[in-house]
Amino acid sequence: MSAEDGEDRGRPPRRPSAKLTVVVGDTHFCEEKTFLVQSCDYFRALYRSGMKECRQDEIHLKSLRARGFLIALAALRGEFPDLDGDDIVEAIECAAFLQAAPLAKRLVDLIDSDNCLLMYHTAATFGLADVYRAAALFIRNVYGDLEAEAKESLTPDLISYVESLTPSAFVAVGTHATCGADETVHAASRTVCYLDETANNWKVLTDLPPEASTSMAGVTVLDNRLYIVGGVHGLRKQVADSCFCYSVDSNSWSRIPSPAQPRYDLSLLGADGRLYAIGGEYERTPMSSVETYDVEAGRWGFAAHLPRPAAGAACSKAAGRIFACLWKPMETTEIYEYVSGADEWRPVTTLIRRQSYGHCMVGHRDDLYVVRNGPSDDFLRCLMDCYNLTSGQWSSLPGHFANSRGSLFTAVVRGDSVLTLNRSATQEFAVAGKTWKPRRQMKGFPRSGSVWTFLLRLPDALAPQ
Repeated sequence: MSAEDGEDRGRPPRRPSAKLTVVVGDTHFCEEKTFLVQSCDYFRALYRSGMKECRQDEIHLKSLRARGFLIALAALRGEFPDLDGDDIVEAIECAAFLQAAPLAKRLVDLIDSDNCLLMYHTAATFGLADVYRAAALFIRNVYGDLEAEAKESLTPDLISYVESLTPSAFVAVGTHATCGADETVHAASRTVCYLDETANNWKVLTDLPPEASTSMAGVTVLDNRLYIVGGVHGLRKQVADSCFCYSVDSNSWSRIPSPAQPRYDLSLLGADGRLYAIGGEYERTPMSSVETYDVEAGRWGFAAHLPRPAAGAACSKAAGRIFACLWKPMETTEIYEYVSGADEWRPVTTLIRRQSYGHCMVGHRDDLYVVRNGPSDDFLRCLMDCYNLTSGQWSSLPGHFANSRGSLFTAVVRGDSVLTLNRSATQEFAVAGKTWKPRRQMKGFPRSGSVWTFLLRLPDALAPQ
């Protein structure tokens, strides 16, 4: 008999979590009590209070509707219910009453130009702060398209709050290796710049720290902070020693710890308070390892490996979920989703196209747009396919898309627009009906080489009026 068996003999046998019946309207829901307590602040507070309801096997929630509670349960289980207008109202009411953070997060992930006004007004009514602010920020980013409708449907105080916010600016940084003290001739170009769309001109936001490398680095934005991880310097591709975070609010750079596994040519994404360093290379060898950085704790930890080694993998977020696009020769592009609760990469779909692979992936609403090379490795005239997460169907966008100097590979989504960039032009596409239509053209970024692009909300002093 093992020591563990001996220890278990003195304990009562384990029992499954007690069941609780929750009555909402005329509908009865039977759920594990532990599940509800762990998922909702309402139930957690109830069972800490010592009230008589704690000893009951049945609880009545008279202020909610059954459909809203059903949506809440689905979100708490990690599912992704698709919501219409009535569903959104009931879900926001339920999320506010139950203080159910997973449901609030799901609602934030669903905000788009069709429902943002409804989300904003309803969240204000029920006091759901996270959805209220996220919807207001979304509206501010697309205010030029929605201003008239917003002023017809929202109260003056709600309009005033939206107009007090700073819209997200289009920001870019070129590819630069580290810069020593004797290389001041290169320092002038080592800047992070933003596009003043009113003046149609690029302006300097901040200088890169001398030790920072954006060459083959991972660059992303999380919670309005810019992160640079990995990268190389020198002809032998030595991994950069330092990683950095730029705070827009304080206009300052700080160092963050480096991943446990040195890497370059990685993909870097930010979601839910974490950075995801996906794949990359070390000593010219592609890797499948993935690490996550908990921003609040300041620590890196390993996550599930990619299904296969990948450097510079096309990765994106859509509907609050993380996806990676991997090649599987011959002529096969596979998309995987990282499921954080299970810590695993799950296959989503496969696309097979002759002489073509996905090189860039863009998430918009519940669609994943895969930008791939044209026939015979033609990177100047790219083709594009769209995978819808809700229907599970692929569709092909008509025609070719000009990819001069790799502009399509810099794609960033803002509202219902995609912004792309090269030295010649900043091109804005309107995304509608599974198509990308040229909307307007602005000044290009005056830097040679590859470019990283992203969105940041700038201080009021810098934001275009």
